[in-house]
Amino acid sequence: MEPGESQYQEDRRRFPIAFAAGGIVVAILLAGLIFLTRNIRPQGSAAQVKLPFGAAEQAYAERIHFLNIQMARATNFLNQEFTYVAGTVSNDGTNTIRAMEVTLEFHDFMDQVVLRETQRLVDGSTKPLDGGARRDFQVTLDHVPATWNQQYPTVRVSGLVLGP
Repeated sequence: MEPGESQYQEDRRRFPIAFAAGGIVVAILLAGLIFLTRNIRPQGSAAQVKLPFGAAEQAYAERIHFLNIQMARATNFLNQEFTYVAGTVSNDGTNTIRAMEVTLEFHDFMDQVVLRETQRLVDGSTKPLDGGARRDFQVTLDHVPATWNQQYPTVRVSGLVLGP
């Protein structure tokens, strides 16, 4: 402290430095949290090998139906918006589905695709879907473009592995 300087003046001079240091620490913690939350969520099908969808799988896909499609939006504590598409998948055939990919397509007002997302509804981490069975599903999307026409997306099978 310099002669004639009060404790108040010295504290006041140090305040901007402490405030800036605190702001930097908060920014680093927030950036780390955002990075971790983006990397913790399961990766999309881009990281996975595409499932087969030849003539036999395409023929069987006609027996798979999506019922009671619903949508919801939510925002997490980081103000990130997510869109949820949920419904029931029905295997109206006799084969067991060991793995299944679906493609969701969101359209704009001119019926052009503005978002195409592929997700696995059945895979090695879930129980196979037996013939005649139904199962609820939910797909989470990070971002749906603002140009989306506010209609439910089309949901179609885009890959299948059938088993006994």
